[in-house]
Amino acid sequence: MQIAVLAEGKSGERRVSASPDTIKAYVKKGLSVVVQAGAGAGAHISDDAFVAAGASIIKTDVGLKTADVVLSVRRPSEAALKSLKKGAVVAAGLDPYGDRKALDAMAKTGLTLFAMELMPRITRAQSMDILSSQSNLAGYKAVIDAAAHFGRAFPMMMTAAGTVPPAKVFVMGVGVAGLQAIATARRLGAIVSATDVRKATEEQVKSLGAKFVFADVADAATAGGYAKELSAEDKAKQAALVADHIKGQDIVITTALIPGRPAPVLVTKDMVESMKSGSVIVDLAVERGGNCPLSKPDQIVEHMGVSILGTVNLAGGLAGNASPLFAKNLANFLDLMITADGALNINFEDEIIKGTLIARDGKLVHPMYKA
Repeated sequence: MQIAVLAEGKSGERRVSASPDTIKAYVKKGLSVVVQAGAGAGAHISDDAFVAAGASIIKTDVGLKTADVVLSVRRPSEAALKSLKKGAVVAAGLDPYGDRKALDAMAKTGLTLFAMELMPRITRAQSMDILSSQSNLAGYKAVIDAAAHFGRAFPMMMTAAGTVPPAKVFVMGVGVAGLQAIATARRLGAIVSATDVRKATEEQVKSLGAKFVFADVADAATAGGYAKELSAEDKAKQAALVADHIKGQDIVITTALIPGRPAPVLVTKDMVESMKSGSVIVDLAVERGGNCPLSKPDQIVEHMGVSILGTVNLAGGLAGNASPLFAKNLANFLDLMITADGALNINFEDEIIKGTLIARDGKLVHPMYKA
């Protein structure tokens, strides 16, 4: 059986879907692995490193035609998809909520498509969860980028010339990215507060030494652990609380996303204008419309002295760390469908397989596409 690792076609994407360690593991199972030339360059993994791990390097999409399993960070290019044989398995970040027309076209190729973003929130699947592994790094990078752009220090400093006050950091959304942002800001010496519409996150926030800011609203946690949209009344309560709190903050990190929906607006234009000149907002949800209506993808917007950073792919900025984690997520996922003797055997009744499978036999099959 052959596994193919694609070079990413999307501009600015530096991650790669395999590492020398995962390739060694595939080869040890008796699998053949081919890697497109230059696939690891953005993550500082050379073709020679992949070859040393047991892979072969291919220079064109033509070399993909014998692949049984194809790995990618993002949706493969149209050319790559057309070069694959019917029935080949593709496991990647396929953006299952975006561009339905393109998804239909992908399905019609006859490929078996797994969207890793749809990994079920169950204990057995934690080691396969690309959203968690990549969001953790994104939360860290958001704070580092904010600190680099902020014109002052984060920790309090006592000097003979006077005292430097600590920065105040406000994290909105306490998922994986938010928790890492809290932890990173605390390590840098900031005074940190955080908010979330899920009451259960309070204990996590306080365990990291931050203050929890919560309006008197209905708990918006879903059974899967995500946040659902608030009612109009509760939105108004939460917005009022945030508007009052945000005035005194130096750094705001927003991380709120609702699966399958545009990102909720958390920081309005009026809130931005209430902040002190020199403050920084980092909008991790900018790719889905943003938690701040002023943010723009991959741009730094300056509005009345406030800088709004809208980097789309924060985890990709740490490709040297993000790639091995992403690769291990995929390797753990493939363990579900590869037998001990290296054969492909997919149990389509497995909860993880059913949860991530979006296309099979020429059509979209995930329940969310049937509504």
